[in-house]
Amino acid sequence: MIASGAALDWCHARLREGSAGAEDPDDRTTIRSMPIVLHLPRAEPPGRTPLLEAVAGAVAALCLDERVAPGGPWHPAYAAWLDARMRKIARRARGAQWQAALEVPGVTREVAGCVARAFVPGPVDEVDPRLGRLQIGGTDLDRDRPGPPPAGVPVIWIDGALAMTVGKAAAQVGHGVMLSAASMDRARLDAWIAGGLPVAVREADPGRWGELSGAVAARVPGVVGVVDAGYTEVAPGSVTVIAEDGGRAASGVAEPLEGPDHHVAVGGLPERRQ
Repeated sequence: MIASGAALDWCHARLREGSAGAEDPDDRTTIRSMPIVLHLPRAEPPGRTPLLEAVAGAVAALCLDERVAPGGPWHPAYAAWLDARMRKIARRARGAQWQAALEVPGVTREVAGCVARAFVPGPVDEVDPRLGRLQIGGTDLDRDRPGPPPAGVPVIWIDGALAMTVGKAAAQVGHGVMLSAASMDRARLDAWIAGGLPVAVREADPGRWGELSGAVAARVPGVVGVVDAGYTEVAPGSVTVIAEDGGRAASGVAEPLEGPDHHVAVGGLPERRQ
């Protein structure tokens, strides 16, 4: 149910605006998050990389879904989340709990047999009980070696030195794919949608991370970093992931966009603080 026409115009423009910052950390009624659930069957655990790619695809598809646009059934909840800090919280499920989670409104993505679902955002203290009972902490999988990313697709690079759990990394790649979509011009976005929203996720070694950080500093179009607020696992101000759009036209430079709690980053888009 990817949006088209005016609905897609709104989805894209709203991503480019970034967070409105309408959240008071001392008032939990103002805090909203997007739940993400990772399917982790006990008998056959998923691969780390394809599972994170499923997360990125699910988040992208939800943010471009016609149901989040004005007039759609998910719009009020989604817009309120965009007006806050766009937080994401990853949980894990298997068996009957996973089947129950599939009944909650959201978008599922499968990559190489690995499955994740992104859900309509809402207040952190009003999570659907079918999701609220799922475990958050301690979600991890062994590192894998997926090889180079395919050419021409957005790549969400994770700073391997941070050694984030897969649960933490899931939230970060979700942030990264949103910034990647926001950095695209409309022609590039249309082509990405037509191709099925392919996203690669890779862990960067120190050398590659240095190259990417240099691209961020140089404001290379289509390359943007996510700055973490440091609530869990990493220090405040850590750049957790860098999104690089391998299919971006060299001339596709976005206009500068700013919002509360953001710094202007590469391509004129705000770094996302989470």
